[in-house]
Amino acid sequence: MVSLPKELEAREAAARQRVEELQTEAAELALRLEKAREDLSRLEITRETVAQVLAELSASDTEPDVAAGDVQGPHETSAPHGVGVMMVPPWREGLVVAVLPDVYRDIVEIIADAPGPVQAKQIMPRIGLPTTTRKIEGTRGKLKRLVERGWLDEGAPGQFTLARQGPGRDRVNSQ
Repeated sequence: MVSLPKELEAREAAARQRVEELQTEAAELALRLEKAREDLSRLEITRETVAQVLAELSASDTEPDVAAGDVQGPHETSAPHGVGVMMVPPWREGLVVAVLPDVYRDIVEIIADAPGPVQAKQIMPRIGLPTTTRKIEGTRGKLKRLVERGWLDEGAPGQFTLARQGPGRDRVNSQ
């Protein structure tokens, strides 16, 4: 007959070994998950870049004269999503923030409400994203795109402010 203390020691050793095995397995899964997230991030960035390049090529080929009142909203385009569609149109007089896709509109509104220059990592909590490096870089890309299109200014590297381009620009949602 086995003594109770010896049986408990054997069960404890088996449980300890199982915990170590599960910890190793969890660490391996965490590494695989991070790799999958990195792959997803690269694919998202690639898709956005391709859509932007196609939109810019399409816009440079056609260059229609669109009056400020004739601008289509973000959901009123006739082309399929991401193909030949400029998601963030260049800012021009009379164009309001409502023409921007939701996340870009949120970013512009957050910066408009800020008392001074804003960094990408300061925007993250306000748009409901975690402050991970990947998400910060994605938001920084959106900020840079808004600068390129004239919606924002980048006075110092990484410091974004609302572009002041004409009368009524102080009011982001003015229509």
